[in-house]
Amino acid sequence: MSTSRRAARKNCSSSIVIRLAAVIAIALAVAVPATAQVPARRFPVIGTVQDQTGGMLPGAEVTLTGGPDAAPLVTKTTNAGLFRFDDVPAGAYDLRAHFEGFNPAAVRVRVGPRAPGRQKLVLEIAGLNQEVTVGTQSATLTLDPSQNRDGVTVDRKMLADIPAFDRDVVAAVAALLDPGAAGTGGTTLVVDGMEGRKVGVPASAIQQIKINQDPYSAEYARPGQGRIEVITKAGSEAYHGEVNVTFRDARLNARNAFAETRPPEQRRIFEGVLSGPIRGGRTMSFMLSVNREETDQQAIVYAEAPSGPVRGAVPTPQRNLELSATINRQQGRSNMISLRANYQDESAQNEGVGGTTLAEAGSNSSQRELELIYSHRTMITGRLVNQFRLRVGGSHQTTSSLNALPSIVVQDAFTGGGAQANLLEEERRFTLNDTLAWSKGRHAVKGGLAIPDWNRRRYDDRSNFGGTFAFESLADYGAFRPFRYTAQSGDGTLALTQKMVAVFLQDDVAVRRNLSVAVGLRYDWQNFFGDANNVAPRASFAWTPGAGAGTILRGGAGIFYDRTGIRPMSDVVRSREGRLFRYVILNPVYPDPVASGGTLEDQPTSLVQLAPSLSFPYSIQFGLGVERQLAKATTLAINYTGARGVDLFRSRDINAPPPPTYVARLDLTHGVIREIASDGRQWSHALQLTLRGKLTRYFNGSVQYVLSHTRNDTAGIGSFPANNYDLTGEWSRADVDQRHRFDVVGSLKPGRWFTLGVNLSLRSGRPYSLTTGRDDFNNGTTKARPAGVPRNSLEGPGSARLDLRWSHEIELGRGEDGPKVTVGVDAFNVLNRVNYSPYVGNMSSPFFGQPVSAQAPRRLQLSLRMEF
Repeated sequence: MSTSRRAARKNCSSSIVIRLAAVIAIALAVAVPATAQVPARRFPVIGTVQDQTGGMLPGAEVTLTGGPDAAPLVTKTTNAGLFRFDDVPAGAYDLRAHFEGFNPAAVRVRVGPRAPGRQKLVLEIAGLNQEVTVGTQSATLTLDPSQNRDGVTVDRKMLADIPAFDRDVVAAVAALLDPGAAGTGGTTLVVDGMEGRKVGVPASAIQQIKINQDPYSAEYARPGQGRIEVITKAGSEAYHGEVNVTFRDARLNARNAFAETRPPEQRRIFEGVLSGPIRGGRTMSFMLSVNREETDQQAIVYAEAPSGPVRGAVPTPQRNLELSATINRQQGRSNMISLRANYQDESAQNEGVGGTTLAEAGSNSSQRELELIYSHRTMITGRLVNQFRLRVGGSHQTTSSLNALPSIVVQDAFTGGGAQANLLEEERRFTLNDTLAWSKGRHAVKGGLAIPDWNRRRYDDRSNFGGTFAFESLADYGAFRPFRYTAQSGDGTLALTQKMVAVFLQDDVAVRRNLSVAVGLRYDWQNFFGDANNVAPRASFAWTPGAGAGTILRGGAGIFYDRTGIRPMSDVVRSREGRLFRYVILNPVYPDPVASGGTLEDQPTSLVQLAPSLSFPYSIQFGLGVERQLAKATTLAINYTGARGVDLFRSRDINAPPPPTYVARLDLTHGVIREIASDGRQWSHALQLTLRGKLTRYFNGSVQYVLSHTRNDTAGIGSFPANNYDLTGEWSRADVDQRHRFDVVGSLKPGRWFTLGVNLSLRSGRPYSLTTGRDDFNNGTTKARPAGVPRNSLEGPGSARLDLRWSHEIELGRGEDGPKVTVGVDAFNVLNRVNYSPYVGNMSSPFFGQPVSAQAPRRLQLSLRMEF
């Protein structure tokens, strides 16, 4: 397809979204006058929550109490720091706002026809180590686009209550994401407003985690179900500290289903955070954190060799150290400056071992990383705020094989020899975000520039220099008959720069007192691509059909562009430079693949290239839902979300032997010519029911059920079709397709004696493919399927996991700020259910139709937290 036709199609898709948003807005504007009747003597209360510099505070909790109605009203501020209460009876009220890390503020307000206009609450910095006990999110419905009830906001208190394996609270919450909404690089992580690869601070320094907030926001690259937003703590005006010790030991665990015995394992985590004032704390504060993790685990080997079954456990020790230091300074009344330094040093041994991979085929790795983060918030005027963030850093990573032997791969039976994974990688990078937020009247406008990743990498790649022999079956291995030999030779050094830039603009408009509309536009650019037509319009609305806010109808649509990641682009640049050569030899002689004469360098080389018509993949997401206030602190949300993936990445061997004989390659001077193209497609539909808030007298949390279906014809940028000349069997269930997902996350507090955190996860099985295990198309892969069988025609096992956390807090002093100790016991997979991995679909494997690994059995984790 030509570039002009692709651009036309993108313009068409963009216009469809714009027209859809316009039709929705017009229809609602027409409908509102007939349904929205203002009750007598009821008025809105509108305002902002700011810090001392005038910077808006998103996510601050605002409470309105008093007046004729006894029940308090609770909401949270928008991304622009705005809050709004509708249909408030006339009278006198107490308006209170609090945000973790700031002193709460309260004012007395009068609501009525002559009441003042917009309220302004200013919070002074008090330190993000304050104990603020709130639920997972305000339970009152609001028209704010970022307060959709199918989203999840988990605050510090809830993070401390729910079970989190190895204190990885981000992973504990990430289970609620939709895997189909993630991009090529996986789920997008946003830390303090900037995209990042990791949080950089321990769990005790995390203030809040958000999922699926404002799903159609133009500020972010991915939709709400494909990103996680993390807000970390800063400093405090008084000294606060927290120390956590976490311990696991195999003697407290059940035995893995594939282990003959219970191997000795142990995990130790030591974590601490200290924050306080500098020079009296009126303008400066600090935070220090440290996290040390020591893991002595065992990988379970479950393989089949010519001599018989291979069973055993292999030690896989890991060590990780993370240090972080933050300084905050308030400069005058208009500027807040923050500087943070993060350092990480981690190492791992025997990586890759387990399942059908033997101990000899493992590798060791080590990595050091340092980054500096600068943040500057400026109140330019009373309505205009600038937020500038910059992250610069570098890393050094090495991977080395345990031995230099050629790698031996017998498909789905065993992998032995050497790992052939020797690699040195160095990186220098920076990330930048610069946004302006302006609010006036009904409008809250936000726009800015984002550089999600601008990095310079240097590689010294000596992977697979010893070569890899692949066999279709154990019988072929016994007969010394490999079907493929792959190797690299030459100069493995490479330096390349990856650049990504985005700009966005969004306006949240309170059109009427019962209707809000958000309209935004985003543009994404990445080097290596000639495609520059990447404009992504987005729009959403929230409308309450009656006089009150008991029911809200939400909808939206938008375009979201994908990215390639660095690995595929480095393969392309290597092929262009022609210094590191890759070889694929079919049906080689074993153990000397070139025994018939010549050298490896005399063999045809393989290439990686971009398709001439390559363009940015994108998805068009749209949704409609209804939210209902069931009780004062309980809401129900029912949402439908659809998404269409266009021009998705896939790889094809355009030099594969053609039909009908599949004998010789088209170009005999080259081996595999991998072409990265963007002609894949995907459709997904999901119906989600979310019940959240204070569900019973004692339980506070979220219950979520998702019925979904996703189909596509590509598994991603690194996937190849079974037959490079026939893609008819590729359209099928997506790898991430799970028909049913059910989750319960929350905490049960039956009394003052203990808190019980709950995380229940039920999943139906994911699909997998039935393959012959043979290279039927003579292209060097074993992806061939029986005639007429599509990809992912089989379904793997489902899973069920119940995690619990029991904790008890002991106060050692008086008041909420006094020292306290919390003891806890986490139990993961409490019912000890065996959750198998997907079964082997290779018909030539001795494990055909069987699993070779399983998720972890029941494990116990002990923890001790001290706060002062």
